[in-house]
Amino acid sequence: MTIKALTKAELREGLVDRASDDHKGVFGHVLIVGGSRGMAGAAILAARAALRSGAGLVTVAVPHGSAGVVAGAVPSAMTLALSENIAGTFRSDGVERLKSYVADRRVTVFAVGPGVTTHADAARFVLHALAGVPAPAVVDADALNVLAAQEPDGVSRMLKARKHPCVFTPHPGEMARALKTKTPEIEAHRAKAAERLAREWGGVTLLKGHRTLISTGARTVVNAVGGPALAKGGSGDVLTGLLAGLWAQALASGRVEGDQAFKCAALAAWLHGTAGELAERELTAWAATSSDLIEFLPKAFKSL
Repeated sequence: MTIKALTKAELREGLVDRASDDHKGVFGHVLIVGGSRGMAGAAILAARAALRSGAGLVTVAVPHGSAGVVAGAVPSAMTLALSENIAGTFRSDGVERLKSYVADRRVTVFAVGPGVTTHADAARFVLHALAGVPAPAVVDADALNVLAAQEPDGVSRMLKARKHPCVFTPHPGEMARALKTKTPEIEAHRAKAAERLAREWGGVTLLKGHRTLISTGARTVVNAVGGPALAKGGSGDVLTGLLAGLWAQALASGRVEGDQAFKCAALAAWLHGTAGELAERELTAWAATSSDLIEFLPKAFKSL
């Protein structure tokens, strides 16, 4: 089976055009749920990427002790400080405040996982958030590991019972944990793995790595751009924020028709990969960092 890449014209279907009289409310509100003591940078990168995507509003929900760090690093975003445990991670009792914030502030999309850890308290927080937060979700990083550690049938039922869609963004190691197999097996059968997770968890899968795959379970496409500049810590956090921002714009504006989650996931992968190629060209694959990817997103948008 040959899996094709989307053309630029097809990718642009996920991009929201802007009129001169538009305002921030038209372009959605992204909530990044991430971070912990020593890992606030993951939430910061995701928030910066969401802002670069064009989202109208971005809020970062972090454990209380990390809120000041995030607020200073991302002044264009709002912060939501939630209860934390002695280890500096989320506590499950913070979910009710998170749910209220989503409803009161009309959050369009939330992204959960970057830097949350798999501490038992954080794991309960993630599970309660995914089960109860009334918004579409981008699920990444430790949120995927938390799901992978649960009983498979229970996870499938919980995710499919959600009233809002999910996009899952595993790298091969996270995918292997989710499907209870080994990473080499995932790499040998990448398309089958992406399609299987999409079917079993009931959402869109974006399987990262060389030639990233985006799958609904019934339809799979490949992203042919990217390179070794992306092989840095934090690169996935950038993709998470970028995807959440693009998806929020599509949902809030109503200007993207069809499968918005799939189209925005494919567009995010392409913009992320293109930013990586541009960063590599100017800074080299050695010196380019995940923060640099965000700075090259404007040129990636222009090239589209």
